[in-house]
Order: sequence, then C-alpha cells, then structure tokens
Amino acid sequence: MTTILVTGGTGTLGRLVAERLRTDGHEVRVLSRHAQPYAVDLIRGGGGLGAAVAGVDTIVHCASTPRGGDEKAAAHLIAAARRAGVGHLVYISIVGVDVVPLGYYKAKYAVERQIEESGLGWTILRTTQFHDLLVQMFEAVGRLPVLPLPAGVSDQPIEVAEVADRLAELALGAPAGRVEDMGGPRARTFPDLARAWLRATGRRRPMLEVPVPGKAYRALRSGGHLTPGNEGGKGTFEDHLAARYGSGSSARG
Repeated sequence: MTTILVTGGTGTLGRLVAERLRTDGHEVRVLSRHAQPYAVDLIRGGGGLGAAVAGVDTIVHCASTPRGGDEKAAAHLIAAARRAGVGHLVYISIVGVDVVPLGYYKAKYAVERQIEESGLGWTILRTTQFHDLLVQMFEAVGRLPVLPLPAGVSDQPIEVAEVADRLAELALGAPAGRVEDMGGPRARTFPDLARAWLRATGRRRPMLEVPVPGKAYRALRSGGHLTPGNEGGKGTFEDHLAARYGSGSSARG
C-alpha cells in the first residue's frame, strides 16, 4: 500500500484525486489550510508540514491560488519533501503557462521549474481549463443584461473527474517528467460555449464579443492555451451542464 499526500485535497480537483486513490486501497493524507490532522498553510509553511510529509511515498500537489503565493508554497513543500525523502512529486499545471503571459500562468510555470530543479523524482501534467471554471465565469457575467465574451478566443474545457483519474494514475507510477498534455474533447469558440450554458440554464442574453488589449489576449486568441491533438478528455461541456443543472431547467430571465 502506498502512502500519498494530496495538497489542496479539499478542493475541486484534489478531493477527487484523494477519493480515487483511497478507492484503490492506498493511504491518503489530505493537506489544506483547514483539514485536520494536516491543516497547513503552505504559503506560510510551518511545523505541521513536516508531520504531513513524514513517511509519504508520493505527493500530488494540487494546492494553488490565483491570488499569489504558489511559488512560496512550492518552495516550502519541496524543502519538506527533500527532508522526508519523498520519492515522487506530481504537479498539476495548465496548458500554455509558458506561452500566455497572465500572472497566474507565470506563477504556475515558475513552480514547474522549481519542481524540475528540486532533485526529487517528479511528474508534471498540464491540462486545459476545467468545465467548472467556464461555468463560474458565465454565472458571473450572466448577471449582466448582455453577455460579454472575449472576441476571437476559443477554449478546450475538460471534465475535472477525468483529470483526477489521470493524476491518480500518474501518482501510482514512477516519476515520468513532463507527460503529454491533456485537453478536452475539442476546442470551441466562446459564443458556442456560452450558447450551451444559456440553453442549460434557461437564460436569454444577447452576446457581445469584446476585443481585449494586451499580450495575454493575443496569446489566447492564437490558441496558446489549447492542445490540439491531445484531446484526452471525453466528457463534453454539455455533459457537464446536464449533470450540474439537469435537463429541465426553466427560464430564469
């Protein structure tokens, strides 16, 4: 039986990874800021981190925040893993972190380099954005009378459960370095995805494609965050919407 620590193990992805590994009969420790007995703020570090990694064979690092601090968190985790003699560190990253100059992407890319230079056995998986993130975005802008969308940009969303399955598989294998990127079934324009969300929620909104200035937008428009040819995910955005909202949603204005 393998002992595996999942950081961010109460989050959208980490919770599913922990469930998969437990189902397979492995001992799983969940680390997050409030999950006892391994309640640790990775950005601050602290004594509890040593106890969390002690005797661990593999770490699956899912903890992340767009608010900043990922590099500090990774530094604390890597140092603790070295001291504990952890054999394998698995990291979930994002397709395009080396191409799209968004602050959060830059931080994820920096963490990739930290892990590569850590001296630990490591595996890095990059995936496209989860369906959940698109839904959160549409729900936020859906409060407006007009649905603003980034002009000329497509997305290739993937089901988080499929990413969890892949991470669990990688965690149980040997360190593999940077593995093949994983994307959703196909790239789709934002208006196409927005129409699917509007149908699923029973809303009616006119859509307005808005050009966005800057290098990050140009990189997104050119598809730097997509992975054509690596469509590992099978679940469609419509599948996700049906599971989330059901098929009988009534009009909500």
